[in-house]
Amino acid sequence: MTAKIRYGVVGTGMMGVEHLRNIALLPDAEVVAIVDPVPTSLGWARDALGDRAGAVESFTDVATFARTAQVDAIVVASPNHTHRAVLEPLFGMDAAILCEKPLATTLADARWIVERAAAHPRPFWTGMEYRFMPPAAAFIEQVHAGRVGTLRMLSIREHRFPFLPKVGDWNRFARNTGGTMVEKCCHFFDLMRLIIGSEAVRVHCSGAMDVNHVDESYDGMRPDIIDNSFTTVDFANGVRAMLDLSMFADGAEHQEEMTATGDKARLDVLIPPGELVFSPRVGFQNDKRVERTRIAIDPTAHAAGSHEGATFFQHRAFAQAVSGAAPVQVTAEDGLRAVEIGVAAEISAREHRVVEISELSQYQ
Repeated sequence: MTAKIRYGVVGTGMMGVEHLRNIALLPDAEVVAIVDPVPTSLGWARDALGDRAGAVESFTDVATFARTAQVDAIVVASPNHTHRAVLEPLFGMDAAILCEKPLATTLADARWIVERAAAHPRPFWTGMEYRFMPPAAAFIEQVHAGRVGTLRMLSIREHRFPFLPKVGDWNRFARNTGGTMVEKCCHFFDLMRLIIGSEAVRVHCSGAMDVNHVDESYDGMRPDIIDNSFTTVDFANGVRAMLDLSMFADGAEHQEEMTATGDKARLDVLIPPGELVFSPRVGFQNDKRVERTRIAIDPTAHAAGSHEGATFFQHRAFAQAVSGAAPVQVTAEDGLRAVEIGVAAEISAREHRVVEISELSQYQ
């Protein structure tokens, strides 16, 4: 019988608990250690672990965990701004690492992580769940297969709820998150790179904090995170992409929509309900020939998190990489490139100008 992969989870707030629930669905995996400095968060983890909680070691600091825990894989789900400090001792362990997005909140920290990950003997994976939503994965597969012809335009819309409360409300400030365009939108910039198959060359973002958190104050400080924006990204291969973000549109029927338009057809994905809508070109005044299909999501995976089953499918792929059965699908370099576009978008929104990716070499 093959030994189970032993997991440690660092950071057991909302996202860490989602990881715990999804690791529990893997037949060849078990959580053996949890780490968090906040007792309430450790309590949430124990609740999620249920009957297994007593067999799982608890740590309040990552340094002690790194010295003593016996694990094969580590999930880092601590607040964004802690990633570099958390990862430093973990790179000394003989364990694979999945680090939640964004890889880091600054370019300097993201570059450092890329360098350390390249030297790390075990797999390093950046947690970009949105790639693994079954409807999104089907959409990406069809675009790559040429269903729309040659891709020329990609648009992504997320109309959703505001940022949720987190421990210590750390996500209310750009200094902790990297800013909304890094924290939230790195998912979409990663999807752009994956779908288009090229690198960004320039970014223009118009965004502001207009509705959410405007009446909040934390120790006399007002939140400073963008809650709506339009962002256009030009890619080196000539494809252009656009992101439409609103974090005060929780009544929208679809939280995410993606549209790929090529020279032969347009393809949309609507999440939820997980519909693919294919619209081939028909010529002026000819009848439309729209085709609709729905991508099913395993109900158990769907119930284990808030990402349309994506966290489970990401973990299944990560476990294959940990065991050596498959390559890493989302590298540290992928994480850095998504952060780069997000940083460029934050600069663009603040300075009201187009930002060239080539400029970012001067930013830390």
